Amino acid sequence: MLSIKAPTPAGELDAKHRRLVEILRELGSVLVAFSGGVDSALLLKVAYDTLGDRAVGAIALSETIPAEEVQAAEDLARQIGVRLIKVHTEEMLNAAFRTNDANRCYHCKTELFTKLRPLADSLGIPHLAYGINADDVGDHRPGQTAAAEWEVKGPLLDAGLHKLEIRQLSRRLGLPTWNKPAMACLSSRIPHGQAITVEAIHMVDEAERFIRSFGVHNLRVRTHDKIARIEVDAESLPLLVQPEVRTQISARLHELGYRYVTLDLEGFRSGSTNAVNNPS
Repeated sequence: MLSIKAPTPAGELDAKHRRLVEILRELGSVLVAFSGGVDSALLLKVAYDTLGDRAVGAIALSETIPAEEVQAAEDLARQIGVRLIKVHTEEMLNAAFRTNDANRCYHCKTELFTKLRPLADSLGIPHLAYGINADDVGDHRPGQTAAAEWEVKGPLLDAGLHKLEIRQLSRRLGLPTWNKPAMACLSSRIPHGQAITVEAIHMVDEAERFIRSFGVHNLRVRTHDKIARIEVDAESLPLLVQPEVRTQISARLHELGYRYVTLDLEGFRSGSTNAVNNPS
């Protein structure tokens, strides 16, 4: 479970919440790119609370998104009461995406916004929005370039909200995602320079699903060709080295096609495939 540390004082958080509401009210109507994650969940919730039916969510359906994540997002949208539209994206048909260079996320987000823009137009909604926040600025995120090209709004960023504040405000508003672990698309488990294939995505998806069955939540199975490099939080490391658990995980991952199954002693860390590709 994730916890909120050093919470922002209530008055300051209230001010940012009010600013977010003002930004959304000024937009008038918005189609939110919704993944079911922490950031887009808060954005969609506040958008719906502010704009009512003039706020709509859209979620991508693709091989790179686990089915259970889509289901959880649908459940959350129902809880919020907002309309959610499923959109099939086809980034796997794009050779530039499959090549998996440092601009992979640019191609993925471009495909998403290419599908969302005409959808928004058909709904009479002038603005697209996504869940970029103040902590995302300065990181290597080519998806932000795609968002800028498509003039996609970033209300959380514009309101000055940081990740921990988003979790804090989500908890206040009753969103179950307030302590949800970060979740990136399955293609992020494959280092840049290694081609993305349907087979590799399937291996990652099934491997992570199996390991989660042991009660592990914050997890990545980084896939270096036929080597699985498992990252989990420090508290889960002892569980995975228990003989019975280790044996079952190794057997299942070998069955999926991995030749070697390894446990990363440094534990879970976001963006570690970037570190592999850009060693210091």
